[in-house]
Amino acid sequence: MSKQIPEMLDSFSQLVAAPSVSSTDPLLDQSNRDVVELLAGWLEGIGFKVELLPINSASGTTGAVAPEKFNLIACLGEGEGGLVLSGHTDTVPYSADAWDQDPFKLTEKEGRIHGLGICDMKCFFPIVLEVARQFNASELKQPLYVLATADEESTMSGARALAACGKILGRHALIGEPTGLIPVYMHKGILMESIKIKGQAGHSSNPALGNSALEGMHTVIGAIMVWREELQKQFRDTRFAVPEPTINFGTIRGGDNPNRICAECELTIDLRLMPEMKLEEIRTDLRTLVSDAIAGSGLSAEYNSVFDGVPGFETDTNSEVIQIAERLCGRESGTVAFGTEGPYLNAMGMDTVVLGPGDIDQAHQANEYLSLERIPPMLDILTKMIGHFCVQSAD
Repeated sequence: MSKQIPEMLDSFSQLVAAPSVSSTDPLLDQSNRDVVELLAGWLEGIGFKVELLPINSASGTTGAVAPEKFNLIACLGEGEGGLVLSGHTDTVPYSADAWDQDPFKLTEKEGRIHGLGICDMKCFFPIVLEVARQFNASELKQPLYVLATADEESTMSGARALAACGKILGRHALIGEPTGLIPVYMHKGILMESIKIKGQAGHSSNPALGNSALEGMHTVIGAIMVWREELQKQFRDTRFAVPEPTINFGTIRGGDNPNRICAECELTIDLRLMPEMKLEEIRTDLRTLVSDAIAGSGLSAEYNSVFDGVPGFETDTNSEVIQIAERLCGRESGTVAFGTEGPYLNAMGMDTVVLGPGDIDQAHQANEYLSLERIPPMLDILTKMIGHFCVQSAD
């Protein structure tokens, strides 16, 4: 074990012990204040200038007071350009009875450290801190930024607020999401939509007494399946393991008794889109498709964006940040199906690579863990990235 790792375990432990669940369910949603305040203190202690930026959370729609959410921006050095090391501070919800240990207590065993969010992605921040303390502001030709965002796991409100405020950060960015130390230059876009068909209840003995929303939803599902095939013929990219857009029928709820005509039926779907597909265009096409499918039936439709969506992400593989990441990792950059804050950072003028020590297969799981053997290579990669973009480079 690297001699640096035992010194980092206390930081890992404190971050895991600070609950920061983000969820679209107001009953589960929590503030990330404790996490950003820990990070702020540590970063200020090694010379960074730190800002905490309050953001408006999308939670609290039930009338309850929404928890406070913050983005953190820390800077070491002066000037334009430089490198941004970015991560999110929140975790997904958890099922305590599925864990073998307390999710909020860092547990080390068999070369792994376990804890809620340790892989995705609280582990990234102590690694960044360990590397950053090696550098003095006076030696940096370009600034080094640390960015910590809120609500990546739910609404992306942190990244959205950051992109909307017009703040200019570095020229290059690395997001420490769990990629198994493999650089990622592209991922699909994501939409999650709810469709509710409304009809008329009535006694099942006479279909003329009502108008079945469930049967209407059957028609809608058929139309979406045909549309899915059309999209998969139109958009295809073999750089992805699943080389076409996907539509998953996630949940369906309708009716309340077998002898009663179903008055309401709700479907939720997950769409994974190729980077060139525009979120709003696809959402509009979906709603038009549903309306056309039930036209003339006497049924009506209501729509809700369960998750407003993350655009597809792509950074040119010839960009400097991708080229340097590939060289340092000894691996060609690749693609993933999960979403990140990458498209928002790219929209702010940064060339962004997604690269972190965790494995996505461990994310969102009970007994989530990070292998300790992944830490030394990540320390080395970040040290050399900072050296290249902040010490050697004049951008």
